[in-house]
Amino acid sequence: MRTAMRTLVVVCLAGGLAAAPVSAQSPPPVETSAAAAAPAAAPPPPPESPSDVAAFFKGTEIGGLLDAHFSWYTTKPEGDASFRNFDTRHNQFRVSMAQLWIAKAPAADSRAGFKVKLSVGPATTIVQSLEPGSSPAVLQNIEEGFVSYLAPIGKGLQFDVGKFVTQHGAEVIESKDNWNYSRSMLFALAIPYYHSGVRATYSPHAKVTVMGTIVNGWNNVVENNGAKTFGAQVAYKPTAALSLVQNYMTGPEQSGNNENWRQLSDTTATLTVNPKLSLMVNYDYGADVVDGVRTHWQGVAGYARIQPNKWVAFSPRFEWYDDAQGFTTGTVQTLREVTGTFEVKPTDSFIWRFEYRTDLSDTAVFKSSGGGLKKKQTSVGMGVIYSFAYKG
Repeated sequence: MRTAMRTLVVVCLAGGLAAAPVSAQSPPPVETSAAAAAPAAAPPPPPESPSDVAAFFKGTEIGGLLDAHFSWYTTKPEGDASFRNFDTRHNQFRVSMAQLWIAKAPAADSRAGFKVKLSVGPATTIVQSLEPGSSPAVLQNIEEGFVSYLAPIGKGLQFDVGKFVTQHGAEVIESKDNWNYSRSMLFALAIPYYHSGVRATYSPHAKVTVMGTIVNGWNNVVENNGAKTFGAQVAYKPTAALSLVQNYMTGPEQSGNNENWRQLSDTTATLTVNPKLSLMVNYDYGADVVDGVRTHWQGVAGYARIQPNKWVAFSPRFEWYDDAQGFTTGTVQTLREVTGTFEVKPTDSFIWRFEYRTDLSDTAVFKSSGGGLKKKQTSVGMGVIYSFAYKG
């Protein structure tokens, strides 16, 4: 009997344990190894491709310029000094120009390019003063604006279409790229400032570059007659020290006149004697026909740059200019000038120039205070130039 009771109790306990709910059971053991605890590793992201903005700015240059000066004239003219460019006002501090530009030169791996240079200031007004009156005012502030294409012909034939500065002369609009601060009479009187049209440039040899242009004319984006002006340039660099550039341009330039063609020959030679001495000479000859009368003008300028070190330089300039019929100056005369420029360049971005200059004429033409005219004007001046450029 007792044995039977024990057997029944054991069977009942076993059945009760078997019938207990699952929630009352002990949880399964937890895996605590590091491999089991770590989530599955994500696949590495694909390499990033260059953004469109970065691709656009590759090889693109962005730059700027600020040019200010002070001039004092012995003639004390009340308006602009005679036959001077940009530094024209007596006893005044002036911001001559401020510029911003963006440019991308075409290359074999990126054949399209462009350049846009925006400019404001009195110098900009002078440069644009000969533009026909029908031209939009906004053109005054676009010194250059053109698109480029490097055609896969030979070593590369580059085309530029739009508005660009002239290829003539030894000096340019931006004083930072000249040896002197004031501009020569040849720059002011003998040659144009800019053109609008198309130009093609090709280098058949490492020492030779040729260029041809078809443009509206001298200093006009808007055409002033029904004909075009044609230009050609040959640049020859026989050695690293010597550079020769010959320009020629011809075409009708008078408003509404397609018959009388203007001619211009411009020659520049530059010689680097040694790292401390460079020499340059520029000769211009121009001719036109006005009211049936043939007129011509010519001039020559000689330059030297003496640079004992990278921070200091001295640049004398001597010039002779003959306006045989008074076509470019309004008076039959022969002009001469001598200039001495002392330059201090403490950084690549900053230039400080001090200048003494005397202009002479065989006729009394220089405006002076009180409205009189003199045969001589002398000036002393100072120019301060800051510029920067960044290339992506």
